[in-house]
This record gives sequence, C-alpha cells and structure tokens, in this order.
Amino acid sequence: MAVEKTAILFIFEANRFPLKNYLLLLLSLAIFGCKENKTKITIKHDPDFERGRLLFDEGNDSAYYYFNNVTSKQKNRLTVAEAYCYMSMIQSNAGDFYGSQESAVRSLKLLNENKKEHWDCIASDYNQLGLTSMQLKRFSLALAYFNKAIPYFTRSESQILALNNKAWAHQQLKQYPEAVEIYKRILSKKTSRAEYARFLSNAARTKWLERASYNALPEFLTALQIRQNEKNDWGLNTSYSHLADYYANKNPDSALFYARQMYQVATKLNSADDQLEALDKLIKLSPASAVKDYFGTYQHINDSLQTSRNAAKNQFAVVRYESEKSKADNLILQKEITEKRYQILKREILLGFGFLLFISTSVIAFLWYKKRQQKLALEKESAIQENKFKISKKVHDVVANGLYRVMSEMENNPDIDRVLVIDKIEELYEKSRDISYDKPDLDQQEFNEKVSILLTAFATKDTKVITVGNTALVWDNVLQNVKYELEHILQELMVNMKKHSKADTVVFKFEREPKKLSIFYSDNGIGIVEEKFFNNGLQNTVSRIDAINGSIIFETKLEKGLKIHISIPVS
Repeated sequence: MAVEKTAILFIFEANRFPLKNYLLLLLSLAIFGCKENKTKITIKHDPDFERGRLLFDEGNDSAYYYFNNVTSKQKNRLTVAEAYCYMSMIQSNAGDFYGSQESAVRSLKLLNENKKEHWDCIASDYNQLGLTSMQLKRFSLALAYFNKAIPYFTRSESQILALNNKAWAHQQLKQYPEAVEIYKRILSKKTSRAEYARFLSNAARTKWLERASYNALPEFLTALQIRQNEKNDWGLNTSYSHLADYYANKNPDSALFYARQMYQVATKLNSADDQLEALDKLIKLSPASAVKDYFGTYQHINDSLQTSRNAAKNQFAVVRYESEKSKADNLILQKEITEKRYQILKREILLGFGFLLFISTSVIAFLWYKKRQQKLALEKESAIQENKFKISKKVHDVVANGLYRVMSEMENNPDIDRVLVIDKIEELYEKSRDISYDKPDLDQQEFNEKVSILLTAFATKDTKVITVGNTALVWDNVLQNVKYELEHILQELMVNMKKHSKADTVVFKFEREPKKLSIFYSDNGIGIVEEKFFNNGLQNTVSRIDAINGSIIFETKLEKGLKIHISIPVS
C-alpha cells in the first residue's frame, strides 16, 4: 500500500517526542493508505518525486535530495508544495526544526485554500508547523497551528489523530480540562485497537496530571494489555513511560521496573530519544551503585544523537547550497554559450558575405539595435528594481517599525490613551498612502524630544533605556535629511534590541564636536554573532549610515552585550 502523493501527516504519540523514521513512516502509511473511495488527483509523475517518496517510505533521509530537485525544476505548484512538505517532515525528524518550519511555510505559499485538491497538503503543513512548534516548546503557537490544520483534513481518521495533537498541546499548556474533553470526543469514535490504546493512555495521563489523586492505573494497564496483544512496540514504549511516571512517587520499585522495560523496548526500536528518556528515569530511580553506568550510557547516546542531528542539518544545507549553485552555474553557462554563438554567427556572416556590404551593414545594424534595446530594457528593469527596493525600505522604516513601536508602547503601558494610539495609527496610515513618493516631514517638534520619545517607547519594567547628552544643542545645524536617517537608524537599533538582545539595560550617549556627531549605543544582552550582522534591518542601518557619509562600528567580541559607535560628519 503506497503513501498518497497529495498529503502526508505526522502524528506524534502525545508526550513521546521526538520519534524516529519508522514511527513516522508507519503513521503516515496508516493515515494516507490507499482507499477505494479516495479522490485521486491526476498529476504528471516526476521521477525525482517518485524516487524521493520511495526513499522516504524506507526511512532514508536521502529522499531530501530528490524532493529538493523537484522544487528546482517542477512547474506544477501542488507537486512542488508536496515536495516541500516531505522535506519539512524529513528535517523535523532529523532535529532541524527551524529548517522544517521554513520548508512548511514555502509549501503553504504555493497552495490555494479555495482548491479542495490542495486541502490535505495545507492540513499537513499546518500540522507539521504545530509539531515543530511543540518541539521548540512554543505550545500556544502549536495549538494555533493544529486548529488551522483540522478543518482542512478530508478524512475523519486524519482529523482524529490531529485532535490528539491538539489535546497534547492543551496538556503541555496545563489546560487539562480542554485536553480531557478532546479525548472524550476521540474515544467515542470508532478507531483501531492500537489507536484506542493510544488515546486511552493519553487521556488517563492527562487526568492524572490534572489531579494527582486520580487512579489512572486501570486505564494505563488496559492500554498496556492491548499493546502487548497487538505487539505494538512503539505503544509499549509509551505505556512503560506513563507507568514509570505514575509510580515514581507512589511505588519507586514499580517505577524502576517499568523504566527498565521502557529502556529495553527503546533499545530494540533503536530510538535514541526514547533511550535517553528511559535512562533519565533510571538515573532518578536506581540505587547509587547503578547510576554511574546509566549516566555514562546517557552521555554517550546524547552525544551521538547531537552529532547525528548536526550532520543531518549540515547535509540539508549542503543540498540546498549545491542546488542554488548549480542553477547559478547553469545561467552563467547559458550566457557564455549564447555569447559564443553570437560571436561565431557574426564572424561567419562577415567572412561569408563580406562582399555584400549592404547586407553586412544591415545585419550589423540590426544586431546593434537589438543589443541597444536589450540594454535599455535592462536599464528600465534596474530602475524598476531600484524603485521597488526604495518602496520596500520605506515600508520597513515607516510602517513596519512604526507599528512595532506603537505595539511596544501599548504592551509596556496598559493604560495608554486610546485616542493617542488611534492618532498614531492614523498617522502611519497617512504615511503609508504616500509611501511611493517622498513627502516632506512637517513635524515641528524639537528633534531631541522626538529622539527621547522614540527611545523611551521601548522601555519596559524589564528593560531600562537610558539616554545621555540628548540636548537641543547636540542637534544644532544637523541637516534635516541626516536627522531623518538617524531617526530610523535609532528606531531600527531599538527594534533589533527588542526582538533579539534580551537586554535589561540599554544606554544611548550623544556627543557633539565641532564637525562630528557621535552616538554610542550599548546593551547588556546576548550580543550578536558575525554571521547574523547583516539581516534586513542592519543592512538598512548600514546603508543609511553610508548615505549620510557616516561610519558605524560594531563591537561584538565582548563577554556580554553589544556596543555600537556611530559617527556622522556635520557642518
């Protein structure tokens, strides 16, 4: 029975993550197996897609290479979206969760919610985003993704398993009543014995987490018995984990027994994550004489797992890099071939028909005209791109950062004047209407006051913003365009601080010399690594500094925090 091409869904056993290829393959087969009444979508077969799917079914992450090939050459949007969906699952299974999210988002961008044949892939993408968010401990976001996924599943069994994921998210958020209610709905539906055991065990664990006095043992044992009868090793792995946790405080000897059982099954399944969880339980429950051996085994498996996942991430990055490089090389080669053909054709024409001066001249004139038109077209395209970049930059500076600043003020000041907020939003609206052309700034407010308001807008109870030397004299004789650029530079620095630095103290110092204005920024956050210097915001900052003939120095090799020195020439 083959995996359906139009949608793949990963369903994790609640409280058991991350799982290995075998479980992911088993679950995807269970959900998307062939059915007689299933709607089929006619899509031209792609050899790379089929090869990737076969390798995926075998649990071989080399499938990523073939799916990446599909995204590079295939024109059918649904096929490319499915390839990205597979890539997302492969990356998630290898521990590359951020890469997995990127691939899922790329898949979603190719899909149309109004086309029913896209629904299963849309559901799988949202579900995958939910699962990776769970792995990254962003449980509220995961819950939102699961809620988006459920309406798009076209099969009831898929919706049931997605509901199990949603209940898991509620459980991790300690929203136990909501999780229990979902499990009641699931258990009332007709499912296989294996799935019934899963939902029963998950529901019992949720009730026990909600109320420690709840007697979950009968349900745990019922689920265990079903899984033993079904010879479901992955299910047994979960049951032993639940029972070990349940007995941890009630009966440590029983908890130790089930922890050992879990370790045996996890070892049999070659599941490194589950072995680590079982060893963690054994370390906590075992006598002191056995802890050292368990701890050594734990360290060895954990080191091997991290090495394997890092290697997988690097492998995915190499595949993407080689693919992009290959496309760039092909374009260069095509250009060289075209130019060589042109030169050969031109030489042959001149040699073969040199005696026909009129014809030769006509050919040369035609070629020159064509080349001129191409140059004009390129210049026009360049102007369009430059205009697009300018508009994009203004959207980023005026609208995006402006909205972020208003949001920061509202977040940090619950009692903020509602009318004031509306006025600021209306101001942003008016600016956005004029975004495609330059509009003079008619604001008569003193610039040092504007700077003070801008910087303090990012101050919170957890983050102090200190300014030194921001007086009207500092800004004397500073050109209006320089002030405009500096205002957006300061705003960009504060936005980056707010998003990334985790600083609790930010200091701005302004110094004025006869022909130079210096701005010193420092914070005690986590700093910034060199590889991430030039994200979009900082690129804009550097380009703005260049535009006003200034200079900027980042001091990153600090024990903690970040220092920036901006120097601007003034008359």
